[in-house]
Amino acid sequence: MNNRELAKVFADMADLLELKGENPFKIRAYQKVVKSLENLSLEAEQLVKEDRLREVPGVGEAIAKKITELVTTGRLAVYEKLKAEFPPGISTLLDIPGVGPKTAMLLTSELGIKSVDELEQAILSGKVSRLYRMGEKTAENILHQIQALRRKDQRIPLGEAMAIVDDIMARMKDVPGLSNLTPAGSLRRFKETVGDIDIMGTATNATEVIRAFTGLPIVKDVLASGTTKASVIVAGGLQIDLRIVEQESFGATLQYFTGSKQHNIALRERARRLGLSLSEYGITVLANGKLEKFATEEAFYRRQNLDYIPPEIREGTQEIERAEKGTLPRLIEQKDIKGDFHVHSNYSDGRDTIEAMARAAMARGYQYVIISDHSVGRGIARGLDLERLKQQREEIAALNKRLKGFRIFKGIEVDIRADGTLDFPDEVLAGFDVVDAAVHSGMTQPEAQMTRRIIKAMENPHVDILVHPTARLLPDREPVAVDMEAIFQAALRTNTALEINAMPSRLDLKDIHIYRARELGIKLVMSTDTHAAEHLDFIRFGIGIARRGWCEAKDIANTRPLDRVLAYLTKPRV
Repeated sequence: MNNRELAKVFADMADLLELKGENPFKIRAYQKVVKSLENLSLEAEQLVKEDRLREVPGVGEAIAKKITELVTTGRLAVYEKLKAEFPPGISTLLDIPGVGPKTAMLLTSELGIKSVDELEQAILSGKVSRLYRMGEKTAENILHQIQALRRKDQRIPLGEAMAIVDDIMARMKDVPGLSNLTPAGSLRRFKETVGDIDIMGTATNATEVIRAFTGLPIVKDVLASGTTKASVIVAGGLQIDLRIVEQESFGATLQYFTGSKQHNIALRERARRLGLSLSEYGITVLANGKLEKFATEEAFYRRQNLDYIPPEIREGTQEIERAEKGTLPRLIEQKDIKGDFHVHSNYSDGRDTIEAMARAAMARGYQYVIISDHSVGRGIARGLDLERLKQQREEIAALNKRLKGFRIFKGIEVDIRADGTLDFPDEVLAGFDVVDAAVHSGMTQPEAQMTRRIIKAMENPHVDILVHPTARLLPDREPVAVDMEAIFQAALRTNTALEINAMPSRLDLKDIHIYRARELGIKLVMSTDTHAAEHLDFIRFGIGIARRGWCEAKDIANTRPLDRVLAYLTKPRV
């Protein structure tokens, strides 16, 4: 079983135990391990093999035994026994917001409902509203939640969601009296996919702001519009909520709606032990009932004796404990980047000239770029043959003489063939400053074969970087089947760097793989895989997922200035 499947088992167990009215501490223990499993940097199966399960936050001896049983047998006896005590389908109903344990039990026992679709039909036919203590209003609210849940299940890639938010922010910036307009939720935490979007702000005239928001050209349907909140549907079915809050509570409210759910649960539990109660409005002192408001998130965390926790790592793992001890890392920022390690030009499938790409990088304050056009094997991308390669090198040499204080490195993105060989011979690869290796074809190979193929390429002494290591494309192409732990170990052994590809359609490595690679001390580079000058802006996505992987500037090679990156690139492989 993979980590997601394991997490679902423990989430179901927590729900079912809540139905039974079991010990709340046991329920919270299961809920905590759900989040830990979802955010593990490697599969639990590997931890079982290495006898390291107890290193996972929230995993004690009892839960470790349950995970081991699930991993080794595919079943958990206590889970099967627990499920047998309830009507089939009850766990599915509990996933619907607003459907609590008593309601779920009533729906399954009285109407025999086993799925969301069955519940929707029962509401539309009037069966639910006729149940004892339900009524039409409750049934209608559940129907709205089902519709909202379906929209959230239709998650879109972060890049698409961010483009919509950027458009909204640009159109709203001149609305009179509006300030502090900020996205919240999973988008602010740079999750790779987004179900819906929360935006918050403060205003001197909230009604005017709401009117401007609901009247935006991208709005297709207005679900609700009040004096301080509006919900709309934009093209593609994405729901966007705007909340206008009071300035003095903005920090507490932004923190609340940024999440994640597990982070906020852990914060609330800790606050209770300190005699405090947290809410979207602020912090209440339990001893006297006084509500304290916070205009900034920094002040909100400081009141709880915590360092400020960046949004990208608010996932309910170890961030609160580290904030309490003052040991949170200084996460990488966009200003730390000194150059781009993966840039395409019009020599292959890029749009712009090498000079245009270099000048765009210089305008960003960069000190270097690596031109990594495709090798001859990528005919579809106008891959370079030896003649055009010679021409490109001459142009790069001439530009390096003209561009003062900036360096263009000679790179290549070489294809990893189905058998692990590369589509340029070693004598050609030896002439590049940097060699990127990538899988572009034969993506349906079985895991063992794909893993051997990639490792063979990494073992080539001329390969410096494995780029977009899992070859995924969001949302359409799944990652190739590959043993990432084996890739990590090969990267350590061969001194091969792994790429964090910031192209919004890739985000590859993903956050949990970045965390694991950093943990192991593997070299990491961050690249935009730029095919046009404006794509250099995609570095923001690379920064976001690197921060989710707890990366500091020192963890990423291209935070080095030009003199140090030269030494890095020319350092012999071991």
